[in-house]
Amino acid sequence: MRINENGLALIKEFEGLVPFWYQDPVGVWTCCYGHTDAAGDPKHAATKNKRFSQSEADEILRRDLGRYEADVARLVKVPLNENQHAALVSFTYNLGAGNLGSSTLLRKLNAGDYAGAAAEFPRWNKAGGKVLAGLTRRRKAEQTLFNKPVSRTITAPATNSPALAGGVIAAIVALVAAYLGLK
Repeated sequence: MRINENGLALIKEFEGLVPFWYQDPVGVWTCCYGHTDAAGDPKHAATKNKRFSQSEADEILRRDLGRYEADVARLVKVPLNENQHAALVSFTYNLGAGNLGSSTLLRKLNAGDYAGAAAEFPRWNKAGGKVLAGLTRRRKAEQTLFNKPVSRTITAPATNSPALAGGVIAAIVALVAAYLGLK
């Protein structure tokens, strides 16, 4: 599952493009759109004097997002619409899968409490124990995106449930029977 354009724009807006390595507010070496060593290559030690092009920054972001998209897919056990998925990828991109995995937000979401999960976003507005205005704005934007309706649900947990399979088979049989009954 890929992040949608709404989520990509949100990440780009809040991370901002910095085409060289710098230390973020808590001292983590960061470049491009919030890329850190934790996300993989490029590593700070090997490229600390490099100036990245726009296309390199976009490629690094897309590569990094794959990891966080997979983390969201692994941790979330309920269906999500594309905006909910995008908001959670942004959240996880910024805070890491460990924080999502241990959060009340995820616990409420996996219990089917979508409104309760959405209400948890604003609680994640601190870095180094301090409230940061940028994180407060980002969590509000993620919460707004999470709550924004779309016309279809695009992610759901994979299942090999015999009950589900039986229900699908029964539905197909009913459709075929109805079709044959009309002929």
